[in-house]
Amino acid sequence: MKIDEAIKKMRENSKKRNFTQTVDLIVNVKDVDLKNPSNRFVMEVMLPAGRGKDAKVCVVGKSLAEVAKGIADEVVNEKMLEELEGDKRKIKKLVKSVDFFLAEPQLMARIGKSLGKYLGPRNKMPKPVPPQADIKTIVDRLKRSVRIVLKDAPLIQCPIGTENMSDEDLKKNFDAVMSAIINKLPNGRNNIKSVYIKTTMGSPVKVDEF
Repeated sequence: MKIDEAIKKMRENSKKRNFTQTVDLIVNVKDVDLKNPSNRFVMEVMLPAGRGKDAKVCVVGKSLAEVAKGIADEVVNEKMLEELEGDKRKIKKLVKSVDFFLAEPQLMARIGKSLGKYLGPRNKMPKPVPPQADIKTIVDRLKRSVRIVLKDAPLIQCPIGTENMSDEDLKKNFDAVMSAIINKLPNGRNNIKSVYIKTTMGSPVKVDEF
């Protein structure tokens, strides 16, 4: 089944809910030795049609925090970072609510030491960004991006949009993510066992042609 047909079938199989469901892509991987660190990856892919609902971005820094006000969803300056470090509940709440973190390079080691155990397992360690960087461009890109992870299990799952997006936009996003995954795998398409799409509460629909 081609992606166009799979999207239509996914919609037919999905009951109406009282919230907007996410559309997820599930890729089962084969013949990839995940014990070899070079075969594991975490990457961000910008969706050409957007996520349907923007990702949330947090900026941590000194001068960078000032620049990011009104641009990022959350801004943490050095004083706020100090307060955060002593409050596990606040840390967990922030990590759960934010999709991507950015931080000034000189704070990376400190963040890794104090917040790493909360950020690491969720693959949310900050990306270092120098104070002079174009923070608006970086944040805007991340708001439209998804994180793709292949680490411990031969499985990749990530959102490619929401159910209220058009079939054409979902297809664009599907194609972009699949292309990125294929390019990253050691043997490309040969490492893909199966591909599915599904809504949050719906049943998976297999995509045979991609």
